[in-house]
Amino acid sequence: MNSNKMFFIFILFFSTMISISSNSWFGCWIGLEINLMSFIPLISKSNNLLASEASLKYFLTQSIASINFLFYIIMKMTLLKNFEINNMMTMMINSSLLMKMGASPFHFWFPNIVEGLSWFNNFILMTWQKITPMILMSYYFNKNLLIFSILLSIMIGAIGGLNQTSLRKMMAYSSINNLGWMISSIMISENLWMFYMFMYSFLLMIMCLFFYSMNNYFINQLFILNMKPLIKINLLINFLSLGGLPPFIGFFPKWIIINFLMMNNYYLMTLIFVMMSLIMLFFYIRIIYSAFMMNYFKMKWFKNNFKNNLFSTMNFFSLLSILGIIMSTLFFL
Repeated sequence: MNSNKMFFIFILFFSTMISISSNSWFGCWIGLEINLMSFIPLISKSNNLLASEASLKYFLTQSIASINFLFYIIMKMTLLKNFEINNMMTMMINSSLLMKMGASPFHFWFPNIVEGLSWFNNFILMTWQKITPMILMSYYFNKNLLIFSILLSIMIGAIGGLNQTSLRKMMAYSSINNLGWMISSIMISENLWMFYMFMYSFLLMIMCLFFYSMNNYFINQLFILNMKPLIKINLLINFLSLGGLPPFIGFFPKWIIINFLMMNNYYLMTLIFVMMSLIMLFFYIRIIYSAFMMNYFKMKWFKNNFKNNLFSTMNFFSLLSILGIIMSTLFFL
């Protein structure tokens, strides 16, 4: 990692801190802009046309969202002197923040940009870049708009990933789906959101690390690669955990959110959450299926080996996922 990259990553983290610790909306906007300006150099590569296109698309969409956000806060400060709850104003501010994080119905830019990025940049985009808009949204939100956005994110995230062959696009739709869970968790409590965000980042990190080390970008590469069975089992465990299947640790934060939704009588919403999780698991299992069941005999001579330390790390993470059921039992019984 060169010094330029380290500098921009530091500014990226620092800008998030500026936004979430600011005591004015204007300060929040400045933090968002610094964040955008530090992420663009990380994702743009002069020798890669897809990355350059992705950085341009990202810049344009984020700029539109930032302009909207700035326009609404200036309008609020000038025209509406007292900062009372105004439905139209909360909807405007929330919509610009939803666009910044890539939630439905403003998700149109997200899968296209993800397709042009490396796994490391994708990991930052799907986790860290969502923190600032989420926290700003928790200060001042319109409940009805957020419920609409949650349901749409959950459904589009699940249905959009069904006909994808690109692993990056599948992970993008998975991220949109998880965004629905995250928004519902931040409406319940900030601590719950932090817990969900940590768990999701942890599981996504394992996936991105795996695909990066194997240099995988499409489903068909998984059955061309001649992987060890233990690596395939690790992949299966971590994918099922990301999908939220009960024995694994990824189910734990989703279980808490479902409990809270049931306590607040959101029965239909809970049903949609659970049904869409099944669709998510279907296309995760489809990835695993191609790795487990299909063998491409022409490529038998090609053996792909993990480095030992990376392999032991994957084993450790998988063990944590399996231990999730013990943790869940301790918490809930």
